[in-house]
Amino acid sequence: MDAGCSSSLYFGSCAFCSKAVYGEGRACRAMGRLFHNTCFTCSVCSEKLSGKPFYSVSGRIYCEDDFLVLQARGKSYHPSCFRCVICRRSLEAEPFTADTDQQIYCVDDYRRVRAPLCAACKVPILPTEGSTESIRVVSFDQTYHTECYGGEVNLI
Repeated sequence: MDAGCSSSLYFGSCAFCSKAVYGEGRACRAMGRLFHNTCFTCSVCSEKLSGKPFYSVSGRIYCEDDFLVLQARGKSYHPSCFRCVICRRSLEAEPFTADTDQQIYCVDDYRRVRAPLCAACKVPILPTEGSTESIRVVSFDQTYHTECYGGEVNLI
């Protein structure tokens, strides 16, 4: 018995560190095992989990945030971190897209940032409201809104 804890109640050994657990309020029971409050932590972020929701998978313990991750484009995201790089809107359960640098965008911002510019008016060519496709004219490596394209070509 630990000399400094001889007057405290002994509850058993911690499942994580194997050291003795003494004193009321210093430990918790989870998954049928005893842990020091300081040892019962998330295996990813080390958040103390005593009295909080947790998940156990393959012997590892996770806080709710680290367990509930989104998989997108080969990367893992916490739901609260899965946001558009432009407007910062949460994209959990929302349509999204990514650019060649794997930056995540909401569909509206991706269109605004990555849409081709009209050669005549210099405004991005975007789908009309309620549509998912944009209509454009491409002529001599130039892109135009249909209403901006004059169609007159001087070949001389």
